[in-house]
Amino acid sequence: MTRTLGLFALVAALILGTGFLQSWNSALIILNMGLVSAIMALGVNLQWGLAGLFNVGVVGFVAVGGLAVVLVSMAPVPDAWGAGGPRVIGAILFGIGVVFAAVLAWKKLGKGVRGWAVAAITVAGFFAYRALLDPAVDAIEAVNPAATGYLGGLGLPVLLSWPVGAALAAGVAWAIGKTALGLRSDYLAIATLGIAEIIIAVLKNEDWLARGVKNVIGLPRPVPYEIDLQADAAFVETARGLGLDPTTASTLAVKLGYSLLFTAVLVVLLILAQLALKSPWGRMMRAIRDNETAAEAMGKDVTRRHLQIFVLGCALCGMAGAMMTTLDGQLTPGTYQPLRYTFLIWVMVIVGGSGNNLGAVLGGFLIWFLWVQVEPMGQFAMNLVTSGMADGSWLKGHLQDSVQHMRLLTMGVILLLVLRFAPRGLLPEK
Repeated sequence: MTRTLGLFALVAALILGTGFLQSWNSALIILNMGLVSAIMALGVNLQWGLAGLFNVGVVGFVAVGGLAVVLVSMAPVPDAWGAGGPRVIGAILFGIGVVFAAVLAWKKLGKGVRGWAVAAITVAGFFAYRALLDPAVDAIEAVNPAATGYLGGLGLPVLLSWPVGAALAAGVAWAIGKTALGLRSDYLAIATLGIAEIIIAVLKNEDWLARGVKNVIGLPRPVPYEIDLQADAAFVETARGLGLDPTTASTLAVKLGYSLLFTAVLVVLLILAQLALKSPWGRMMRAIRDNETAAEAMGKDVTRRHLQIFVLGCALCGMAGAMMTTLDGQLTPGTYQPLRYTFLIWVMVIVGGSGNNLGAVLGGFLIWFLWVQVEPMGQFAMNLVTSGMADGSWLKGHLQDSVQHMRLLTMGVILLLVLRFAPRGLLPEK
């Protein structure tokens, strides 16, 4: 307990130090993304720490959560719906029907013909699906493409998109898990990586869905806008009473609002994860992780239990993705990079301590802080090292240009040091 409190106090001191030495806006930005990262790490920890499932498609589930924000909170585009909305819905339902028909044919027909039947259904179904979908998509994307060109959303409160993001990610995870969880861990990793890339490709290219790489900006907020606060006489008076400039105070108030919302979500999820960890279900999952063969011999349905925890972990990643997109106020599919939303989340879990929920949360805060702060600290260090070198020196220029690589270098060094001196993480599983 002392070690846990000490490490969390260290992370708190780092964030507070950023507030005192740089700015409180910077400290709150780090805190907010640290909270979101902690939820992503918690989801991956459920999968890997409790069940030993190697999911390297985290970025795909985060992106699905981001898409949920657009689908839930943005206002519908009536002209786009009039141009082809019902036809797109019909084409999607037709595509789902083709998949079910292929599955049914595989199950019901004999071995000699079912392969040919499935091939005929899927090939004919694919061409029919494209014939239905393509004209509708062209019509939707032709509706004011500079500003809309997509169907929009449902116009509901943006906070509703967080559980919807979790539900969408869980649905995708269920579909993946039904086909991929029977694979060995290395093949499961390859499958999740590939499916995540497919999800990102769909988001980038299907403009009718969320404008693709043209991005969706101006997403609704669950907190007030800065300009509204600055126009509020009571807020301005309170800010001046605290000795703050109203403009600065409004930016701090908005970020603090996000911090409170994110903290509430993280606390609830952490409590639920701890209860699950210490429940008979959690002990069963760890028994399956440690020895699948023995657990199966005791009558446990290993594949079904794996599917449960895979869906739960992906749901947390989807919710975190929706929260992050809400914080950004825009959906930018081009920014979903595996390096940021898969590799870094895994570093958080490994450094914090896999199998320990508090360790995953600690790793989320600590690694995100270092990810943000290493580059300015590296710039300071490099300026110090090159201060005695002549201007125009090739070595000075080379070292100065290398600062941008300090972030990745530092993550690699931290990972190696932790694996060498604390292979079970800073807060190991008990």
